[in-house]
Amino acid sequence: MKVLVIGAGNMGLTYAQGMAQSDLLRKKDLMILDSVREKTEALKENGEFDVYEKIEDCLPKADIIFIAVKPYNSDALFEAIREYRKPDQIFVSIMAGVTIKTMQEAMDIRKVVRAMPNLPAKVGHGFTSFTASKEVSRLELLTIERLIDTTGRSVRLANEMEIDKSTGISGSGPAYIFYFMQSMMEAALKMGFSQKDARLMVAQTFQGAVELFNSSDLDPDAWMDRVASKGGTTRAALDSMEENNVKELIKEAAYAAFERAVELGKENSQQHV
Repeated sequence: MKVLVIGAGNMGLTYAQGMAQSDLLRKKDLMILDSVREKTEALKENGEFDVYEKIEDCLPKADIIFIAVKPYNSDALFEAIREYRKPDQIFVSIMAGVTIKTMQEAMDIRKVVRAMPNLPAKVGHGFTSFTASKEVSRLELLTIERLIDTTGRSVRLANEMEIDKSTGISGSGPAYIFYFMQSMMEAALKMGFSQKDARLMVAQTFQGAVELFNSSDLDPDAWMDRVASKGGTTRAALDSMEENNVKELIKEAAYAAFERAVELGKENSQQHV
């Protein structure tokens, strides 16, 4: 099995490195393609995978192709893939908002997996949701899942609408966490803590809370009840959030991301008509 990653940006390189560090592929079976000379030269020096600058030199060799480019850069790439693709190749896209049908028609391919990763994949704790066209077999999907899981964990969803929904939760979700962390750090700074202490305080609190959550089957409400006693400091904070409608605002934010994902899919479909 030979795998090609197209695009050595943040997520493309993350997937390539995750697969390179696993026991799923030998070095000679993992290829990466990028058009930026500085990137390819650095990757060649690194020596983790075979590096290419021309699609005709690597695409025909691949069994599975990960497409990790920005959607607005996809037109020329789709044309090049259409010229060199083979019927049995499987294409795994991590491009936001580009539908399976759009890719099938633009590249004249059948086997497409659409995936939505998130940024923690860079440190091996990512979450990727994915779905596939009906032409991808169950065995092929298991292989794809194992490759994706080199960056964290994943779940297969029923359809592309579920992928768009997951964008609003897991895909964009890390930014919501960072937003909350930034707010807590600013509060700590206002209270007089140093930047260093504020960062450590907030980071350790988040990490500890996640570890607690993962340590049992208790839901967040149950954990909040364990932390917050009647008339105490935590209850005062939670009551303030409830009074300011914070929970509903977070839900609205997640839905805004979901709705934008749907819009992007429509825009990209029209672009490739």
